[in-house]
Amino acid sequence: MTCIAGVVHKGTVYIGGDSAGVSGWDMSIISAPKVFRVGEFLIGYTSAFRMGQLLQYQLSVKERDGESDRAYMITVFAEAVRDLLKNYGYATVENNTETGGIFLVGYRGHLYMIESDFSVLERADGFDAVGGGDTYALGALAVNGDRPPRERVEEALATSARFCTSVSAPFHVEAL
Repeated sequence: MTCIAGVVHKGTVYIGGDSAGVSGWDMSIISAPKVFRVGEFLIGYTSAFRMGQLLQYQLSVKERDGESDRAYMITVFAEAVRDLLKNYGYATVENNTETGGIFLVGYRGHLYMIESDFSVLERADGFDAVGGGDTYALGALAVNGDRPPRERVEEALATSARFCTSVSAPFHVEAL
């Protein structure tokens, strides 16, 4: 289900998401955007609507205490997400491994992907995508680098929707 795509351009992070809600062969267009701001963070999620709702309305992350942005995202942000998902019954534990969901986060001019094991990754490309249509979006982002950033994200989502049955307009793009 879904496609979330993001681009970093001149210190600004742009993240966009589609509006598909998919269950088996059925699709609904969902009114609530999958991209939103929480304090200093711009978040675009896939995996499950419940996870996105928890991130949007319950996420609380303590302020930085001198660590680098990367260290903060790994040691503070990811742990806050892990605790949140566990406390609200979303995270699962199987074979002693906790898993959550996958989403993109814009923070201080960086675009991070949070993996289902709470790893924090930042692609060297300056763009990323997650969700069922991510490979199509990544391809579009790789070849449309000469376009304005918002257009790049919108085009990546449209390309993903063209080839992936679990991605659909309307698209919502935010910048931070």
